[in-house]
Amino acid sequence: MSLAERDVALRELMDDPSCDPDRLRATLRRFETINRLVSRWRPVYRSRIRPFLATRDGPVRVLDLGCGGGDVISQLSRWAQSDGFEVEWVGVDPDPRALEVALSRPAPPRTTFLCADAADLLATGERFDLVLSNHVVHHLTPAELGEFVEQSRDLSRGIVLHSDIERGRLAYALYAIGVTPFAAGTFLRTDGLRSIRRSYLQDELADVLGTPWQVEKSARFRLLAVAPGSAGG
Repeated sequence: MSLAERDVALRELMDDPSCDPDRLRATLRRFETINRLVSRWRPVYRSRIRPFLATRDGPVRVLDLGCGGGDVISQLSRWAQSDGFEVEWVGVDPDPRALEVALSRPAPPRTTFLCADAADLLATGERFDLVLSNHVVHHLTPAELGEFVEQSRDLSRGIVLHSDIERGRLAYALYAIGVTPFAAGTFLRTDGLRSIRRSYLQDELADVLGTPWQVEKSARFRLLAVAPGSAGG
C-alpha cells in the first residue's frame, strides 16, 4: 500500500447511511477520547483561538461545522471558560445520527446543537465570529471542498480554521497500533486508517484551497487551514 497519493476511492464506513447504528453511536461517543489524543486542538486554541477571543467584545459566537458528537466544542468550551471568555457555541451536523449523540451528552454552557449544514445557516442569515471544523476536509470531493470552504468564510466575520490529518506512513502506523485498545465495537480503526489515506499533505491542501488560505502544520501529523472570514466585521 502506497501513501504517496490520496486514495480518494475509499469511503469511511460511518458515512454509509445503512451502517450499523450501534457501532456508529459507539464510534461517535469514543471520538471524545480519540480526538483528545490525535486532533491536537490545544495548540490551536493557544496559538489561534485564545488570541482571537481576546480581541473581541463578548459574547463571541463560534461555529463548529460537521460537529459530529460535539466533543470538540466541549473541549474548547472548557478552555475558553477557564480563561474567562464569554462564548456562544453552535455545533451543526447534517447527519441526524451524529446530532443524536451530541444531544445525549450534557451540553457545555451556552451551547446549541443543530441538524444543519453551512448552506442552511447562510440561508437563515446566521453569522459567526469564528468558524471551525475538525476532520471534515478529507471527507469531501474537490468540488465539495471548494463549496465548503467558501461557505465557511461567508459565515464568518472573523477567522476560519479547518483542522485535519496530514497523510503519512508514520501517522498510519502509529494510529493502527494506538487505536487498538479503543476500537472494539466501533469503526475507529478501519475509518481512521481510511481517513489518513484520504488526507492531504500540506502542499497538496494549499494548492487545492488557493488564496487566501494558509495551510500550516499545527502539530505533528496535523494540518490547519486558516483564512479570514468574508462576512464583514
